[in-house]
Amino acid sequence: MSDTTLPVADGGSLRRYAVDLARRHPRLLWTALVLHVLAAVAGLAAPRLLGGLVEAVETGSTTSHVDRVVLALFGFLVLQTVLTRYARYVSQVLGEQVLAELREDFVQNSLALPVGVVESAGSGDLLTRTSRDVEQLGWSVRWALPEWTIACVTAVLTFAAALSVGWWVALPCLFGVPPLVVGLRWYLARAKDGYLRESATYSQISATLTETVEGSRTVEALGLGRERVTAIDADIDDSYAAERYTLHLRTVFFPSMDISYIIPTVLTLLYGGYLYSQGSVSLGDVTTAVLYVQMLIDPVDRVVAILDELQMGAASLARLLGVAQVPDDREVSGREPAGEQLAAHDVRFSYVEGRDVLHGVDLDVGVGERIAMVGPSGAGKSTLGRLLAGIHPPRTGEVTVGGVGLVELPLGDLRGHVALVTQEHHVFVGSLRENLALAAPEGATEDDVRAALAAVDALDWADALPEGLSTEVGSGGHTLHAAQAQQVALARLVLADPHTLVLDEATSLIDPRAARHLERSLAAVLEGRTVIAIAHRLFSAHDADRVAVVEDGVIAELGSHDDLVAADGSYAALWRSWNGS
Repeated sequence: MSDTTLPVADGGSLRRYAVDLARRHPRLLWTALVLHVLAAVAGLAAPRLLGGLVEAVETGSTTSHVDRVVLALFGFLVLQTVLTRYARYVSQVLGEQVLAELREDFVQNSLALPVGVVESAGSGDLLTRTSRDVEQLGWSVRWALPEWTIACVTAVLTFAAALSVGWWVALPCLFGVPPLVVGLRWYLARAKDGYLRESATYSQISATLTETVEGSRTVEALGLGRERVTAIDADIDDSYAAERYTLHLRTVFFPSMDISYIIPTVLTLLYGGYLYSQGSVSLGDVTTAVLYVQMLIDPVDRVVAILDELQMGAASLARLLGVAQVPDDREVSGREPAGEQLAAHDVRFSYVEGRDVLHGVDLDVGVGERIAMVGPSGAGKSTLGRLLAGIHPPRTGEVTVGGVGLVELPLGDLRGHVALVTQEHHVFVGSLRENLALAAPEGATEDDVRAALAAVDALDWADALPEGLSTEVGSGGHTLHAAQAQQVALARLVLADPHTLVLDEATSLIDPRAARHLERSLAAVLEGRTVIAIAHRLFSAHDADRVAVVEDGVIAELGSHDDLVAADGSYAALWRSWNGS
């Protein structure tokens, strides 16, 4: 499992968010509520009319009176249908707007997550929240919440109508309250945690599947297939246990609710019959009361049944809102950098508490200087590069640009100063032109896009695509191979136009001969900019102004290529090994 689990919002946060949403849409909310009330009132006319009809028949009323009652019933039925239709329409419009805002808030909060938190938590949890939780919440907002609102309004008004027949109706209804309250308290005390656990198991299944698919070559090469199957089986077992628990809650809860529905109807009929035999109430009153109590079953049953959906929706909402509760890894100070000089002083960093991977690193990078970082795998090159790009804050020490800490700058401002490009890349669904233009903060012209592609030696193959720069790429579109996708990432970097670039093996997927030509082309385009290149191909170090040799989390050597070769230290040994001399 991942080392970090993204947080889940508590009940107070859910209530505050719901109140905030209500304040954003007061007109739609009140319109829907009023329409639901009017529709419920129209539906309450039937028992009163039928009760009156029973009394009229008992006293020998004419056929014309019966016809008038039937006509009135039809009129109220039509009115209730029309009001219900518009009430549901307004509720669904409100639900769609609320859901759209929820999605926008979630996307915004997800994009603001510290990269280190996302990497530590793994993609499975965030992916499940993005897909299953959003889908579950959509179902709750579109259907469950409006229907639950209708049921609540109808239940309250139906009970009030029943009491209007006589206060004696309250007595039979009260006998149905204890089993209802006990069942609800028992269920609600367990349901939220149960559904949260269920959602968490889905996240773990997604994480295990994602890791297995992404590492399929490694799994196959090392013969780890059986171990991965065992891991997913264990995840499925956990999910089965979680779903079985929530199913147990429902199978105990819903039958107990049926008892609380039957008791009031039976007691109303018996008690009303007794009062009628005593001459205290009329037959019409008993009929009306029994019909109202019978009518009360449906909305109360829907309130309870939909409560299950709302519990699942609330659990999903708690997971979505929890993303916003991840502590920020930066504190914006409002200070403006005085220049573009990048510096690291006494920098220490650890992924696991108590185990530093960087040990007091100091590095001053001149404006416009090109530094190559080399060293053995696991030495801390990529970690140092990520700190220099502001991806992670240091555990101690500081990394600054123009005298201001990178973690003091808003992300938007930071990326204008320092940008990181790694061997990881993503091609978005859309045209090749759109994939590139999204990197330009002020927009990019056709000439800008073509110039960026030319700078990374990609213009020839881009023009050769079926529809040129308008060719649809990404999932479902034209497939770009790894080297082309990496060139797209580099072209985005050219368009983004940051002053300082951190390149973490950014040309590793490109043929070495082509990569050599590409780096020289990039060097011409990025003339005057600060470049920190992390690479295993030492021709990058040969062309750099200075070379930093990283070993065991410290900079062991720092100097020009010629000086380090002459010093006959670690870099000289690497150079001889790379050149085969």
